[in-house]
Amino acid sequence: MKKSTSRPLRFTHIHVENWRNFTRIEVDLQRRAFLVGPNASGKSNLLDVFRFLHDIVSVGGGFQGAVEKCGGVSRLRCLAARGYSDIAIQVHIGNDEIPSAWVYKIRFSQDKQRRPNLKEERVIKPGKEILVRPDDKDMGDAERLTQTYLEQVNANQAFREVAEFFRSVRYLHIVPQIVREPDRSQGKANDPFGGDFLEQIALTPEQTRNARLRRIQDVLRVAVPQLQELELYRDTRGVPHLRGKYEHWRKEGAWQSEDQFSDGTLRLMGLLWAALDGTGPLLLEEPELSLHPDVVRFIPQMFQRIQRHTGRQILVSTHSTDLLRDDGIGLDE
Repeated sequence: MKKSTSRPLRFTHIHVENWRNFTRIEVDLQRRAFLVGPNASGKSNLLDVFRFLHDIVSVGGGFQGAVEKCGGVSRLRCLAARGYSDIAIQVHIGNDEIPSAWVYKIRFSQDKQRRPNLKEERVIKPGKEILVRPDDKDMGDAERLTQTYLEQVNANQAFREVAEFFRSVRYLHIVPQIVREPDRSQGKANDPFGGDFLEQIALTPEQTRNARLRRIQDVLRVAVPQLQELELYRDTRGVPHLRGKYEHWRKEGAWQSEDQFSDGTLRLMGLLWAALDGTGPLLLEEPELSLHPDVVRFIPQMFQRIQRHTGRQILVSTHSTDLLRDDGIGLDE
């Protein structure tokens, strides 16, 4: 696989007010970022900001649906919010050369019927405001403030790149037990818990699929040195399965399917596949689960090797101090 010649967009900065447990937070983000802290410190809540932006532009989502998915404005709003209770999100999107190629801001509350309503929507390119709401039309029709321009294809032409970028965000928290379910992929698409993980591999063009599996195999050797080969096959019912060939006392080695993989190995395979499958920001929850500490400390290196080829941003929440022992992690990450 050739190294990418251009770097995908990423989140470079985030500013949030009155979001869940944060009264206010402002963070610069690198292409790789690790969110560390004890339980209930807000790691998942911060990742949820990016999921929320994704849900606004996703099919069947929209502003109203995204807020409802989070439990409504009352559940989203920080309990410490007092005089100023609007929820505000501002993100900068760009790369190392142009950190603020785009700035998107949304500020909202709820009306008397507890419906989410916009207080502000703003899109900025360097030196130019593309969108400022509310505008005159909004002031004359309050119903317009129940939708963002971001989600409307007939209104976001001038900044559709922002909508497409938000749509490319992916959240993943693979549960091995779900991956192993025989009917895991039925009715599921982009399941954040891995229900359609093997189906996604199966639907990938063969040449691309095999190249990715070889790359995953190479990266996984740090954690599973006995692994010699990875391949996908379908059983008699057409259900896809992943199997690996392991070094064995027999010359020809031994094959194991995903139902025989350890939880940690299966989760790592899923996370690495996701890191290779797309260019948008990837949000990962606790990749260290079910892994030995000596393996956990190599996770940053694994993702870094993948990022050299994809350039995609990876944001990781973790409880593990072992994961942070990698000397290659910068202070700004």
